[in-house]
Amino acid sequence: MKKCYVIGIGPGQAQQMSAACFAALSEAEIFVGYKTYIDLIKPLYPEKEVFATGMMGEEERCRKALELAASGKTVAVISSGDPGVYGMASLILELAGETPPCEIEIISGISAALSGAALLGSPLTNDFVCISLSDLLTPWETIEKRLRAAAEGGFCTVLYNPGSKRRTEVLRKAAKIFLQKFSGRTVCGICRQIGRPGESMELLTLEELKDRQVDMLSTVFIGNEATRVIDGRMVTLRGYHLEAEKEKEMAHA
Repeated sequence: MKKCYVIGIGPGQAQQMSAACFAALSEAEIFVGYKTYIDLIKPLYPEKEVFATGMMGEEERCRKALELAASGKTVAVISSGDPGVYGMASLILELAGETPPCEIEIISGISAALSGAALLGSPLTNDFVCISLSDLLTPWETIEKRLRAAAEGGFCTVLYNPGSKRRTEVLRKAAKIFLQKFSGRTVCGICRQIGRPGESMELLTLEELKDRQVDMLSTVFIGNEATRVIDGRMVTLRGYHLEAEKEKEMAHA
């Protein structure tokens, strides 16, 4: 029995992977993952054996990884971003009880919420929410309920999977929900291909976001009433200015 690593490679660039990630990738005898993610790291380890499948092959990949590890292989299951944020960590742990035992270790990575926030500026300085708009595994009614709760709570919100060829209206629906509680002038951001060739970012208003088409390579950020554009960057104020004002009031009391 050997080991199954579940690894987050972040955006996929070497400089954004952790030392723990590199150590696990080096130790692994075989990489298992979605073909697009395997292709990101394969140039770094051209000699490694791979087991890759296309979209929707998550369960097949995870079962194969656990079987390989139980048979004596050291396996690396590859997720982009962080494996515990819309990644493979949950499914590996769920299926582990149905397969011969092996040691499992989760290696964290930089999620798109964090790498995208750094690209935009600092939109997640205070409390925030991450919501996926994909209804493949979560009913849209549940997604809509979560969007309403985020808007009601005044959270800055990161939207994963905000559009695809099939799901062309989900971002519009999400923006309309936030427009019921937020000003149309609320600062928003769109990041695409974060940390990869063709990387781009754009600032726009919530009203403009309502009519924007995006794809699965995009991550959307919706600010709140404390979010500003400062020198071309999306910044959510933490509240330090309020603390300074209170100190001034106390000094003059």
